[in-house]
Amino acid sequence: MICSYCQSEQPPYAESCVFCNAPINAKRPTLKEFIHIDQAELPFEELCLFHTYDLLLLLRLVREERTNTYKLMRTVQKAPEGVLIDSDTLTFTETEYRCYTARMRVLEGILIDRMGYKPKRVDDKLLVSLKAKIEND
Repeated sequence: MICSYCQSEQPPYAESCVFCNAPINAKRPTLKEFIHIDQAELPFEELCLFHTYDLLLLLRLVREERTNTYKLMRTVQKAPEGVLIDSDTLTFTETEYRCYTARMRVLEGILIDRMGYKPKRVDDKLLVSLKAKIEND
């Protein structure tokens, strides 16, 4: 068996590398073929297994959805007095906004741990440059 970190040969049945002490059977992040907004609801342990590129894509989706939910919430809150809006609708939009905000913070926290910062904006320029670095390695 070969260590995925230092590429040194390991004795059979070793649990950690004899050179660098890295776990031999640890799962390393791999790029996913498809990222969708529902994946933001996965538990922290599963999100940590996502590749950094996939986390950035997911953060971009969550931020977009959070913005849309905020706009909807503000529209409902600012409705004219003559328009009847039930409290369930307002409560739902506020709850969704809080949920997307919390998910966004989880993703940003994982990215801070990996990159040392959270990107202010996840745009195509950032994603293209990261993808190029991944493909060059």
